[in-house]
Parts: sequence; C-alpha cells; structure tokens
Amino acid sequence: MADISSPGDRQTATKVVVATTVALSFISFWRAAAIVLSDLASSAFYAGGIAEHAVGKSAPWFILGVMLFSFAVRSVYMESCSMFVRGGVYIVVRDAMGPFLARLSVSALLFDYILTGPISIVTAGQYLGRLLNEISELGHSSLRVSPNSFAALFGAVVTVYFWWNNIKGIHESSGKALRIMQVTTVMVVAFLIWCPLTLLVRGPAQIPPAPVKANLHFSQDGLGWFQGTIWPTLPVVAVIIAFGHSLLSMSGFETLAQVYREIAYPKMKNLRITGNLVCTYALVCTGVVTLFAGMIIPDAVRSHYVDNLLGGLAMHVSGPYLLRLTFHVFVVIVGVLILSGAVSTSMIGANGVMNRVAEDGVLLDWFRKPQKRFGTTYRIINLITLLQIATILGSRGNMYLLGEAYAFGVVWSFFMKALGVLVLRFRRHDQEYKTPLNIHLAGKEWPVGLFLTTMVLFLVAVANLFSKEIATIYGIGFTSVLFVLFTVSERVNARKRKEKKAGLEEFNLDMRAEVGSSTVHARPGCVLVAVRDYNHMAHLETVLQKTNLRRHDIVVMTVRSVSAGAGEYELGENQLFADYERELFTRVVTMAEKQGKTVDLLVIPGIDPFDAMVQTAARLQASKLVTGVSPRMDSEELARKIGQAWEKLPEPRHSFSLEVISPGRPSAFINLGPHPPRLWPEDVDRLHGLWLRLAEGHFGSKLHHRDVLGVALRRLQKDLEGERQAEVIEDLGKELRKN
Repeated sequence: MADISSPGDRQTATKVVVATTVALSFISFWRAAAIVLSDLASSAFYAGGIAEHAVGKSAPWFILGVMLFSFAVRSVYMESCSMFVRGGVYIVVRDAMGPFLARLSVSALLFDYILTGPISIVTAGQYLGRLLNEISELGHSSLRVSPNSFAALFGAVVTVYFWWNNIKGIHESSGKALRIMQVTTVMVVAFLIWCPLTLLVRGPAQIPPAPVKANLHFSQDGLGWFQGTIWPTLPVVAVIIAFGHSLLSMSGFETLAQVYREIAYPKMKNLRITGNLVCTYALVCTGVVTLFAGMIIPDAVRSHYVDNLLGGLAMHVSGPYLLRLTFHVFVVIVGVLILSGAVSTSMIGANGVMNRVAEDGVLLDWFRKPQKRFGTTYRIINLITLLQIATILGSRGNMYLLGEAYAFGVVWSFFMKALGVLVLRFRRHDQEYKTPLNIHLAGKEWPVGLFLTTMVLFLVAVANLFSKEIATIYGIGFTSVLFVLFTVSERVNARKRKEKKAGLEEFNLDMRAEVGSSTVHARPGCVLVAVRDYNHMAHLETVLQKTNLRRHDIVVMTVRSVSAGAGEYELGENQLFADYERELFTRVVTMAEKQGKTVDLLVIPGIDPFDAMVQTAARLQASKLVTGVSPRMDSEELARKIGQAWEKLPEPRHSFSLEVISPGRPSAFINLGPHPPRLWPEDVDRLHGLWLRLAEGHFGSKLHHRDVLGVALRRLQKDLEGERQAEVIEDLGKELRKN
C-alpha cells in the first residue's frame, strides 16, 4: 500500500501488497483430470507399438505394469504439491540438492517437454497417413503416401500452427480438454465393448507371453550399449530394461503438478480425486486397450501396426469391413485431436518452465522480451518451436526413434522430481500429503514407499541411459547445451543485479495469500485501476484527477502474467515484483504524488488478466474498475472480455461498473451485474405516457412506473420463449442499428 499525501510528506519506502492466489480461474477435478489426460492418455496411441518393437510380444504386460506404477508416481507428485514450495522446479531442487542439480533437472525437464510435441504429432501423422493409404486401396487407387514422410511434414505444419497460436497467446482451455476427453472416452468404451465381443466370437484369445526373461526378445536397437554384455542375460536387469522401454506410456504426468494451483477448494482432496481419475483412466485406456491389441491383432501382422497400434486394433475387431473402417476413421480423428492438443500443451509447458527459470534469474532477460503486438515471450516460443521442428525433421517421421528419445527424457524428469521430494522429506515436515508406506522406527519416520518409488525410477533411468544409444547421445547433448546456457545466464544476471537501475522507488513487499479487506486499507466501494504499460496510463491520471478520496479509495493493480504451464508452485517475491513492476509502480507513485492522492498498490499473478481484474474487484468490493485499452483492441471488445470474466465469478457475484478510458476515443462505461438500466429520454417519456394512460383509464394512483415496466419485461420474456421470438429479435436489431 502506498500512502502518499504530498511531496513534502513523501515516505521513504512505499509498501506493496502482493497477493499470490486470487487471479487463478479455479476448476473442478473433472476438468483438471481432463487437462492431465490430454497429455497422459495420448500415449495410448504410440506406447504399445514402440514397446513391442523393442522387447517383443510380452510388451502389453509391461505397459500394464507401468500404468499400475503410475499410482506410485501420482503420490510423489501429490506430496510435492502439498509442500507448496515457492519458486518452481528450479527452486525445489536447488533447496533440496543445490544449484548444480537444479539447473540439470530443469534441463532434463525441458528435454521432456520439447520431445512431447514431436512424438505426439508424428504419431498423429502416422495414423492419418496409413488411413489415407487404406482408403486409397479401398478405392482401387494407386496413390500412396510414405507414412514417415507424411508424418514429418504433417508434424511440421501442425507445430507451426500451434507456434502461431502461442505467439498470439491462445492457450488450450480446460473446457476444450474436457470435450476432447469425452470424445476419447467414447472411443475407449467402444474398444472395451467391441474387443471382448470379438474374443467371444473368435474363440480363445492369443494371450501375450508372460513378462519374464525367457519371453523377452529385444530388437537390435533395443539394447544399445548393453548389446553383447552380460547384463541383458540377468533376469532382473532384462525386466528393468523392458520396463524402461514401456515407461513412455506414463508421459504427461508432470501436467498433474501444473494444474494443482487451479484446482478448486478443497485442493488436496480434489487433487487426490484428480490423480485417482487420471491413473484409473490411463490404466484402462492405455494398459487394457494395449493388452486387447496383443490379444486380437494376429502375431503375423502386428509388426505392421507398430506406428498405429490402435488403428490396427480397430481393423481387426469382428464385424463388416466398412464398419471397421468407419471405426478406424473415428479412432484416427480422436488420435489427431488428442495428439495435436499435446503439441500445444508441450509448448505451453516448455514456455512456462523457461519463463519460471528466467524469473529465478537463470535465463537471460533477452529471452523474455515481449512480442510487440501480443505481449508474449516470443523468443522463448520461437526457440521451443525451432527445436521441435528440427526434432521432427531430423527423425524423418520415425516414431520409434522419437519414442525412445522421449522415454529417456521422461524417466530422468520423474527421477529428479522424486529425488527432490525424498530429500525434502527429511528437511521439511509441513507436508499435507505423504506418499504411502511410511514406517516409524527409533523415533523417526522412514519414507519406505517414497524411497522405493525413487529407486525404481533411478534403476529404470540408468537402464534407459545404456539401452537407448541414440536417445542418450541426443538427450545428454541437449541437456548439456541447456545446462551451459543456464549457468552462463545465471552468472550474467548475477552481475546485472549489482547494477540496478537508478532512480526507482524502493518498495517493501508484503506477501499475502489472497486479496481482501485485510490485505489493503481501501474501503468497500473503492475504485480499482488496472495498469500494465507505464507509457500508457492516461486512465490512471483521469481517475486521480476525478476521484474524491473522502468517498472512494484508489487501488492500483497490475497483473503479473503466469504461464498455464508454470502453475505448480507459488511465485517468490523476486519473481512477482521484478524490475518492470518496480519501474511501473515508480511511475504510479510519481503520478499520485503530483495529485496529492493516496493509492494502494497490488501485484496480482494471473493466467488470464481479465479474470485477475474481475476477481480482485470482487474481493475488494470495488464500486468501479477502470482500465485502459490497447490501440489494437476496441473498447467494446475489451468490455466484452471483462464481462465474460465476471460471468465466471461464483454466486453471489459482486456488481460494479467498468470504465474503459483511452485517449482519442469516447470512454466506455458498462455496468457489470444486475443494475437499473440507463434509459434514453424518449424511453422515459414513453414509459411515463403509458403510466398516465393506464392510471387514468384503469388503476388510478395505485399504479406505479415500475409496475408498467415489470409487465413489459414479463411479456417480452414470454414472447422470446414463444412463437414471436424472431419478431422480438428483429425489433432489437433495428433498435441497435438506430442507436
């Protein structure tokens, strides 16, 4: 809060209240599960085929085992979320194991994110390319496409499409993810019904061989540097290697931590439900359906469906050929939807991680320069996209190669996360949730379950390191480049901090969990002013000139943009209040000082700035929200977006007015929520004339203007719900055109 009475009484330090949770759009556990499954369930389209190519026909059992193991990994992520460490992945690992491993873990995590897009979209291209060939064959056409080349080209085009969406700041919503998962569920249910019926019609199923050493038949590239050594001959080692080739079926689990902050209250209870939904769904969608593929697709032809296993399953269930082909088309459509969504999610996640790393001072500020038109961190997005396109083109559409590289990144990301949580278990004791299987011995709690999970991930990570030769070389090279970049950037930023920009106001930060009457000293009915660009604050100057502080306090807020992919942990002080916010509020202080007015200052982190503004206005019970508008956006469009954000508030919604001020344009003034309408003078005259006519002719002094208006509104509602709806809409259209 800044208390500025006059230039002579200026305080040496202005206090800024920083809220940390108010700006999130909280979602149900159903929507949260849909977001996670948009990543996790997509692996059903490629994990089974890649695993079988590497280890042989017993692969479905390993996929099923990995999906069961996902319940343990779920617990690790839940414990990590329950500790609520400020500052992101880098800070978590740094606090647990030091800055060296922190930079290493972030590099491995980014490797995971970068590979998510290519493996997903190349898989979609494989499914689509092979479907086109089947349709061409059905039509007796000689036209064929190379599945690998088509997948690479398709992947590059779709990646460019999502690059442009992310440059513009258009992210996948939880509602869209929920709709995709609803369609995916239809496909899964169809498989769960059709596959058992097929087994009943055809007789005994061809059960995949048990997951033991004798039944493992590694491909030539499935052993890597283990080839020719004694290690694959050891049963335990062989099983661990096979398990490692199947672990990519659990990819996308890190999204569970990202959505935690957006899950509605009670958070931990809903997170537990979300985790259980995700793991159970994935167990059925990926584990059981892959097992059905091993039972139904004949052994002699299943190798042809390594790149589109679910497409092969759709074509080998019982029934007429055209019906199976139609179902195959539906499977491909679902696959393209969910796999394409994973590309966007990977960009959002990688952008969020790199922004968080930049906020931690481990990435040069050059990367965070906002795009002039859309305000997004376009240089980071460009880097991510270039790496993904290079990966797609370099793989030449080879899904197996991408899958092996992806599995390498996934397991090391999981292991570093689990190791960090294990170390923090002995340093902190504020966990709201703990991974099960804890033993109390000698007055201490020993996290046996967490230790076993971490150990399994470590063994699989080491096995992947030696069994995936190309993936290891690529992964270590990629991780090393990022590690060097982060190390150099951190040292450069450390020098920059010693040369802070002179002439800026000093601010004391007061971190608060949420905005409310106890957060700031502003009274209910205050005026809330949203600012972002310190070069365009004419609307703030107008408010300072017009507002009588005896009636209304003034609160100035700015929204600290938080990427949807960076929602796992709260932001620290330096991340919320960086040099830009310091300079922005210095300008605010100067303007307020010139007017001799007192203002409160707020920094609100938020994914959606409109949600942030509306939620803050509601929490403070503001009477008015004032904002400027970009020259590239109409005032009416801005008002519409803020109105939509208001509609998302929980009942009862706080009503307030919105004023949009922009130099060179008429100000827009809108009331949000139920309010008395502002009538044109001729409408007031018309209402009064109707009242006179009805009062004199029928009801006398008992009739009031509100009675006439109430009847008119009820008749309008009746017409809208009846046969005269079109006539009413036409009249309203004429009224709008006239105005």
